[in-house]
Amino acid sequence: MVAFRSLWLLLPRRVRQLPADLAAVVALVIATNIAALAPVIRETPLRVPFGLAFVLFVPGYAFIAALFPEAGESPASSDEPTPPADSQKMVDDSDSDGLYDSITSRSGIDGIERVALSFGLSIAIVPLIGLVLNFTPWGIRLVPIVVSVSGFTLVSAAVAAERRRALPVDERFQVPYREWYAAGREELLEPDTRADAALNVLLVISVVLAAGSVSFAVMVPPDGEQFSAIYLLTEDDDGERVADDYPTEFVQGESKELIVGIDNHEHETTEYTVVVLEQDVEVVENETATSEGDTNTTVNETVVQEQRELDRFSTTIAHNESWHHEYALEPTMTGENQRVVWLLFPGGNVPADPSMDDTEYSVHLWVNVSES
Repeated sequence: MVAFRSLWLLLPRRVRQLPADLAAVVALVIATNIAALAPVIRETPLRVPFGLAFVLFVPGYAFIAALFPEAGESPASSDEPTPPADSQKMVDDSDSDGLYDSITSRSGIDGIERVALSFGLSIAIVPLIGLVLNFTPWGIRLVPIVVSVSGFTLVSAAVAAERRRALPVDERFQVPYREWYAAGREELLEPDTRADAALNVLLVISVVLAAGSVSFAVMVPPDGEQFSAIYLLTEDDDGERVADDYPTEFVQGESKELIVGIDNHEHETTEYTVVVLEQDVEVVENETATSEGDTNTTVNETVVQEQRELDRFSTTIAHNESWHHEYALEPTMTGENQRVVWLLFPGGNVPADPSMDDTEYSVHLWVNVSES
């Protein structure tokens, strides 16, 4: 306890004086960054609930807090009956002006409006941030999105804190945690009738079951389709990676750059091994007769005359992540229409003599290699 208090005192005074709701916003931003970016934690289901709150509620709440630092008119005051016309006439002009000023000075919004606007603005703010990122070198990726939304939220929370400090204490917006706790405790532990007590028990059981169901769905998500992918990319004149303009003309002993890409959608961290083969192939035309025997169909079959292993390399990729590897391709077999094949083996289990029949994930490139 003493150590915690010492750490608390080490924080800047402005941070220690943050209102409870804004402190919760900052804490949730930090927790979401850890859940989404930390090497080990990001692979756990914790990123799902934190990410949903981070995207759908927190940015809008911080922005609304910055726009409306003052407390809104309470429902009790808004529901008070309007005095009769005769009694209103008895109020002198000075009292009327004071009453008018006290009502019009309340320019804030109440808690229900604040929550509703928080959801709506979050749904509007996050896509706008993504649109801006789309025109930057970073693009719409996990790290830029998390950093940008975090920065927007923290700046909004800081502005909200400063604007609240500028108001009198009785006009600042505050989340009534203590009132909620007292009302809930009284309702649950001190019911007026036995029927109320039974309803309270049913309510608690329902909430526990609902929370358990949601937690189970988050912690044990459906596997869905499991697959991997391997592909080739090149860089254009602008430095962008594209699936086009592959090098096809080589001189023996010359190498050219390619980018080998791997995507992991196996729902778990997977070790991959890539085997690079060069093949001297021949296309053979075979004629196959139909069942009636009066027509023939020509089928082209690719036959491997000679095969060599050029290279192999391994990597480990987390679920739903991609890996790009710059690869210098240098064929050793000369001739036209030589085939270079990249075979992808999830799990790292590679046969002694690998071929395209041993894996469902492969990509190939046709090249011409001259001696000089």
